[in-house]
Amino acid sequence: MTHGLFVTLEGSEGVGKSTQLRLLQSALASLGHEVLITREPGGSPGAEDLRQLLLFGKNPLSLRAEILTHFAARADHLDQVINPALAEGQVVICDRFTDSTMAYQGYGRAEGDPDVLDLISRLQSQLGREPDMTFLLEVPRDVARLRLAARGAPVDRYEQSDESFHARVTAGFREIARQNTGRIRRLHLDTHSAEEVNSLIVKDILSQISQG
Repeated sequence: MTHGLFVTLEGSEGVGKSTQLRLLQSALASLGHEVLITREPGGSPGAEDLRQLLLFGKNPLSLRAEILTHFAARADHLDQVINPALAEGQVVICDRFTDSTMAYQGYGRAEGDPDVLDLISRLQSQLGREPDMTFLLEVPRDVARLRLAARGAPVDRYEQSDESFHARVTAGFREIARQNTGRIRRLHLDTHSAEEVNSLIVKDILSQISQG
């Protein structure tokens, strides 16, 4: 590749993004592609510090401050990690990006307030980078809850939110996908195995690389 490919995985908590990241890295590397796996919030040293504040900080931020902090972390992540890797021709696969901010803060916390959605859109337009392709992973909420319980990891601020919040986030992701059909592909893991979903994603990525 003469230039990189920026791929994002999106979805609510417990949909299987971590599994797909692992499978994708292995599959693409076996085909000779240089792959960078990263995440948000986080991905760069400074952004990882902000991740701790956002997910586990003792004092929750106001909604506007929370959104701005996500974008501060994202700007550092882009400048220090994503853009340099893309310039080297790598395939960058990121666990969450701006769609998550729109879903969690815009539709989840702000309940779709047009002013908040507009703020996020304006901040997004200032980044100078959007994903080349995005895969939205979906599973039923009861399946996601079981996965989260089995994980045994520390529960972050968003995972602690009530079911109405998570319902708004899920609906938000679907609305974002509806508005971005050229970029976002929805994949239902309740009707496909993790390996089947991985094969679909790899096929789409390879098709995009061949076109590039």
